Amino acid sequence: MTSPGQYPPVLVVGAGPTGLAAACTLLQNGVACRVVERRSGIPEEPKALILWSGALEVLRRLGAHEAVVGQALPLGSASYFSNGRRIGGVRFGSLAGTAFPGPICLPQPGVEQALYDRLRELGGQVEWSTEVHSAHPEGAGARVVLGPTGRTEERSEEAVAWVVAADGSRSVVRESLGVAFEGDTYDRVFLLGDGVISGPTPEDEAQYHLTPDGVLVAVPLPGGGHRIFFDTEPDGRTEPPSDEDLTRLLDQRGPGGLRIEQIWWRSRFRVHARIAREFRQGRFLIAGDAAHLHSPAGGQGLNTGIQDGFDLGWKLSAVLRGAPERLLDSYPAERRPTARAAVRSADQQTRTWMVRAPLARLVRDTLMRVLSSSGLLEKRLVPQLAQISPDYRDSPAVRAAPSSWRAGQALGGALPGRRIGDADLVPVRGTGARGLHEYLAAGRHCLIVGGSSRRAGEAAAGLRERAPGDVDVLFVTAGAVAGEEIAVGCDLVRSGSPSAPGPNRGWVVHVRPDAVVGAVADLADPSWEVEGFLTGALLPKAAKASR
Repeated sequence: MTSPGQYPPVLVVGAGPTGLAAACTLLQNGVACRVVERRSGIPEEPKALILWSGALEVLRRLGAHEAVVGQALPLGSASYFSNGRRIGGVRFGSLAGTAFPGPICLPQPGVEQALYDRLRELGGQVEWSTEVHSAHPEGAGARVVLGPTGRTEERSEEAVAWVVAADGSRSVVRESLGVAFEGDTYDRVFLLGDGVISGPTPEDEAQYHLTPDGVLVAVPLPGGGHRIFFDTEPDGRTEPPSDEDLTRLLDQRGPGGLRIEQIWWRSRFRVHARIAREFRQGRFLIAGDAAHLHSPAGGQGLNTGIQDGFDLGWKLSAVLRGAPERLLDSYPAERRPTARAAVRSADQQTRTWMVRAPLARLVRDTLMRVLSSSGLLEKRLVPQLAQISPDYRDSPAVRAAPSSWRAGQALGGALPGRRIGDADLVPVRGTGARGLHEYLAAGRHCLIVGGSSRRAGEAAAGLRERAPGDVDVLFVTAGAVAGEEIAVGCDLVRSGSPSAPGPNRGWVVHVRPDAVVGAVADLADPSWEVEGFLTGALLPKAAKASR
């Protein structure tokens, strides 16, 4: 058996989007990791298609977003039809407070390739055709047995400090730990085909045709073509659907005039709604499909998994660089409720698709018309799918605001446990960012100090002096202030918004790498002091390696 010192401290099991996101985050924060994957390389199967704002923001923090967005097709809308008539729809592209106001479409291999290329740029690699056969806790770490995929010989037993289980729905790591995978399997079988569909098909709109016999979903693909997707009664067949199967269902459920010209990928599968009872067990962190399975409704699985990988990556890297280990308690506390909400949302959408009874269909169609015409469908559904508005107020990695804190007191309307809002900035020193979210896009811890008093400048200088070197300190003013010359070494900006809160009352905000506010302080509070704030922010102690 090998000793932990022979390998990096973290073993990432699985090189899908979740595992690659976790590995890139670790490497970007100076933590070495070993990545193993049972497949021989990035697969060709398109699988998931849709990327929403939250996942795109993660890709931006990891430096992989340009490769993804450059290949993708922006989706402009979604429409719902029943009995051949449009009963509702939503428009995309107007979501506020993010650089990615609408979803994009790119088959999963393109996302995986972009993350893999970024992994290589960061000095990482994947050990392809290598699978984990078992994994168990051992002392203060873990013991894993791994070897070449499909071969019983050449297995080795190795000790590692931490294991990230991103090894898919049939996770060997999760099963080895005995973690229950709770939930259900739908009683319908789903048929899917990617190819060229001729006829009246929109170029940037997803369409849902809801019939008494089942649903037809049609989604345009980048570069041309469409994905068509149906649910059917189980018939005992397991092979991929034929062109005849897909054509028959398209004729039965489509709007008419559609014809399959070519299918280049097809699949028959069952859909599950499941969630792991535990997302963390000691030194094991479970993420992505190993932790939660969704209906494809709304495209939530890929997005939730990418955000899992980033979340556990920045927290684990912080712990390995000196932050308290209790920071990792926030991974299951934050991500499991998020995953549960995504599973529930996808389940609700799927069951809405599959309503059969005439009276229930009438109620559904009427409700869809009302919600759509009033704008409530768009207002409620799009932010939910985008996953950029987390509520982590009860997280152990979030410190409650002092009683003197006023809503809107700080730039971005900072509230602990919530994503900080965007705000215009006028750069003065150390940054060229013109907006707060642009400044935070690098995905680092940031301490933001605001105010015009000398006390505010001294607070910024004290934080810059005592915080780890890779923690950004941003001093926000509304003009020339007494503290500006004191805050040497801090990035300096002026508020670019005339409606920004007044600068006279000084404040400090800790923004985590995921743009969530971790802690706030009122500089008028007599108990304010630099060391106490830094300790409460659960920051890493050691600087990361150069990027």
